[in-house]
Amino acid sequence: MDLKEKLKKSLGLLKKYEWLLDAYVLDFYLDDHWSKLPENWQVDLENIPLENLAELLLHEDHDLQSKWPEELVELQHELQKLCISRAPKNKDENSFPCPLLDHPKLKHMFLKRVKPKKQHEIARMAEICALSHRQSPVDFVVDFGAGVGHLARILGYGYGLRVCCFEMQPDLNKQAAEIDLKLESMAAKHLPPDETSHFQRPVHLTQRLESGTQPELFLSSIRDALQLKDYHFRFGIIGLHPCGNLGPTLMRMFLGCPQATFLNFVGCCYQKMTTRGTQPRDQVHGYPLSRFLHDKPESQLSYEAREISCHALEVYHDRLRSGDYEHLRIHSLRAATERIIVQQFPELRHCALRNVKYSPGMTFHHRYFRRAVQGTRFESLDSRTLSNQQTETDLANWRRIVSFYTLRLMMAPLVESIILYDRCLFLTENGCEVHIEAIFDPRLSPRNHITRAVKSQH
Repeated sequence: MDLKEKLKKSLGLLKKYEWLLDAYVLDFYLDDHWSKLPENWQVDLENIPLENLAELLLHEDHDLQSKWPEELVELQHELQKLCISRAPKNKDENSFPCPLLDHPKLKHMFLKRVKPKKQHEIARMAEICALSHRQSPVDFVVDFGAGVGHLARILGYGYGLRVCCFEMQPDLNKQAAEIDLKLESMAAKHLPPDETSHFQRPVHLTQRLESGTQPELFLSSIRDALQLKDYHFRFGIIGLHPCGNLGPTLMRMFLGCPQATFLNFVGCCYQKMTTRGTQPRDQVHGYPLSRFLHDKPESQLSYEAREISCHALEVYHDRLRSGDYEHLRIHSLRAATERIIVQQFPELRHCALRNVKYSPGMTFHHRYFRRAVQGTRFESLDSRTLSNQQTETDLANWRRIVSFYTLRLMMAPLVESIILYDRCLFLTENGCEVHIEAIFDPRLSPRNHITRAVKSQH
């Protein structure tokens, strides 16, 4: 099945189940989402143990073991065929480890104050970018949204690549430069001179990349930052989790700069993208990008669909499988809260509340609700408003909301695949060789697909 056919079938399947994808779990009780499920689904879901729901979230080479409705079985088979794999391949095939990340004295300088999730991402992303440089040599790479420079530091000091960091926050660039100097000082103490001769200190540029930034201005900025004499250079563009529209903006900048040779980025926050149909046609948007989907009304992805596509599928699967149900009740508590609020204040639907982490034995009335509404006008609601038969019925049906959320999460990889297929087509239509694959452990990094593009040689 070619890419266009796969994208067409994916959109058809999404259209069939958009009623499920577009249903906010927040409104589960208020809008009676349970009644929207086919009756045979309702019956089976009521009778299947919650841990068996985990079967629905395994899309790869896995047959359902429980007695599920035939339509659900068919849906999972279609998802297996259409969705991009979320399982990283054996990285030994493309291994290019950085020795300094294992140095007993220096490794902490590369990953200081970095959470394990981010350490995993930075090390693997750096490895792939170094491989891209080996396959398509460039004079330097530009790291967008570089933060305090963790990725750039591994590339510059670990792999000897010249890096220009694009970061809009001056404080982060200041911190990055300070860490660079500390690392160089540590390296001078613990490494012989011949092992530091390849070091390239990253250049930190305080600048914001807008969707309307012209390639000429961008090229001028990096030429000045790197103190280059002319525009006869080649570079790669990289980005680790550029948010929302920034991913598509990197793609457009890559295509707009003749000097740009390769592109590597892992996107995130799809719900923050602007989409065609939600803004004037002449404005730049993040989806769809390809000519193939340009005027297809069926290509539209709702905010709710894009939002669920960013959730942690594998973590939820593990909690179901392990019987860790108590944590999953949090959606039920929030949905019960929403019904109470809207009944009292109909105009205040979907108000932002405080995030409350579930803890064992958490009660709705005295712990969850009071913490969630702290600092809002809803604090004034009395206990009689909270304690009623409807709320008790809602809270007793928490297993239904777990089942419903699992069904929505089952569809999440399809939405992400549609977005990634569109990006792949967009780059291909503009003369690039494109490869998309999972590179991170999805349990650590839910957004784990890298888009790699190289301009075709003519």
